[in-house]
Formats: sequence, C-alpha cells, structure tokens
Amino acid sequence: MNPFGGLVQKAFYLGLGLATVAGEKAGETIGELRTQASKLADDLVERGEMTSEEARKFVDDLVRNAQKPIGEGAPNPTGKDSPRTITIDDEDDQSPNQNMGDVDLLKDKVQSLQDELKRLQK
Repeated sequence: MNPFGGLVQKAFYLGLGLATVAGEKAGETIGELRTQASKLADDLVERGEMTSEEARKFVDDLVRNAQKPIGEGAPNPTGKDSPRTITIDDEDDQSPNQNMGDVDLLKDKVQSLQDELKRLQK
C-alpha cells in the first residue's frame, strides 16, 4: 500500500470524524439553547410580559439566528455583502526609492560589521 495514500486516507477520516463531532456538539448546543429560551419565554408568559404566540416566535427566532453561520445574522452598516476595505497609511510616507536607499544603507552597515567581526577574530 502506498504510504502517502494511507496518510491521505487517515487525514480524510480524521476530518470526517471532527466534522461529525462538531455537528453533534452544535446540535447539543442548539438543543440546550432552545430549552433555556423556552424556560425564559415560559417565565415571561407567566408574568404576563409576553403572550404565548410572542414566546413561541421569540424562541424560534433565537434558534434560527443561532443556526446561521457567524457573521450572517449581524447587521452590515454599509449595506454591502463584501467586507469593508481598510487601508493603512505609513506615517513616514517614504517613496519606494527612499526605501531602496535604506536597504542599501543597511546592507553596507551589515557588511562593515561583518568585516569588523572578521578583523577582530584574527
């Protein structure tokens, strides 16, 4: 048997196992969320702060939002589906030619330090 093929097969089964465990955990978490939300809603209905219909809708909405992928349920203030572009301005605002000059200076400095080290080692 090809050792690389065995490694790929083991990696596949590991990934499949991890996905299964993650799915089970997510299902348990959603179930716990539904239970806790139902208890909260029942308490609010008992106090008269919410109707039975509002409580059912509250629980359903809460679970539905919990099942959405991360970031999907969050409001996007720009109204766009793409990420916002972030730019970083360099405070020095050096031109590429200045940066090349700095690199050349550093190379010269390193070379002089190496020469000095060789001289001291003799």
